[in-house]
Amino acid sequence: MIYLDNSATTKPYKEVLNTFIQVNESFYANPASIHEAGVESNTLLDRARAQMAKILGTDDRQVLFTAGGTESNNFAIFGIAKANTHKGKHIITTEIEHASVLESIRVLQADGYEIDYLSVDSNGVISLQELQEKLRKDTVLVSIMHVNNEMGAIQPIEEAAKIIHESSRATFHVDAVQSFGKMPIYFKDDAGPDIISISGHKIHGLKGSGVIAFRKKMNIAPLLLGGGQEYGLRSGTVAVPQAVALAKAARMAVEDLEQSMKKYRKWHNELMEFLTSFGSVIHILSTPNGAAHILSFSVKDLKGEILINALQKRGIIVSTSSACSSKQKKTSHVVLALKTPPNFVNGVIRLSFGGLTTDEDIQQFKKAFTEVMKELKGE
Repeated sequence: MIYLDNSATTKPYKEVLNTFIQVNESFYANPASIHEAGVESNTLLDRARAQMAKILGTDDRQVLFTAGGTESNNFAIFGIAKANTHKGKHIITTEIEHASVLESIRVLQADGYEIDYLSVDSNGVISLQELQEKLRKDTVLVSIMHVNNEMGAIQPIEEAAKIIHESSRATFHVDAVQSFGKMPIYFKDDAGPDIISISGHKIHGLKGSGVIAFRKKMNIAPLLLGGGQEYGLRSGTVAVPQAVALAKAARMAVEDLEQSMKKYRKWHNELMEFLTSFGSVIHILSTPNGAAHILSFSVKDLKGEILINALQKRGIIVSTSSACSSKQKKTSHVVLALKTPPNFVNGVIRLSFGGLTTDEDIQQFKKAFTEVMKELKGE
């Protein structure tokens, strides 16, 4: 099987799995317990937290472990909104956010918050001028994803951060689920986000692991109430094995980042040229300047499921634009926001690379896709 659906999830590295097993076997005590075994577990947890903080460029106490990207996004949005109503009830986001952001914001809208959505151009990128114009004195939160999960558009995060911090009191949240470990994302004084969401299973870590990290101490409402774990912001016994495994995956991703980015860009460029050779029957949603590890395209008048099944018969695993919503029968909100031509909206396919992708995988995809296109033409 050739797996090209790494933006949906990745296969855990063996080293990460081994770390997870070892911690479960030897450090299974509750890290909140005061006995020796608990202290040992807590020491390991602190070490994982410090490693994540160092990678992101923040303080240890500004890193909280969660169950994944969706929880981290929910935590950031609800937590900031509810704790800062004295500043206002105006929120800015974009038309192409992940559902975990958009659905959270819709709940707040029903609760009286006013929402402004930033549009995107044909490349999937927001207008910084529009962002500037929509910022208000009562803007409490701006949430903008770094890399779009469906077609790989990269948002100008640093420029947006500067505008937000200079022109408002709003907190700037960045969904970095599709960028962390694939391209640089970290805190840089005011020229960066205030909050970052990360998911472990996107970087060859484990499902059910994630991080929400802060640039500095923030006024944020707790996500879960109970025993006061994670500095009182996320109660419940901390999953030490997941946290340590995530830190391991993050270290491996960062260590290999430069080499991985070069490989992804090479494959991205090669496949862009390959797909372009098919002419007007192919519409490419991704752009040369987008994230190198994501490439989305569509075949004219063809449902994506047909192409996915045809490739699967040849041992190639790809997905429609978003695995999180691919089983739904409605057109993706991202595809609509990009003003994709009507003949192409139902056939969007996403290829996404990971740390285990090889040159041979790319060549096999090209061979299989060529065969499928000939088959569909009846040749």
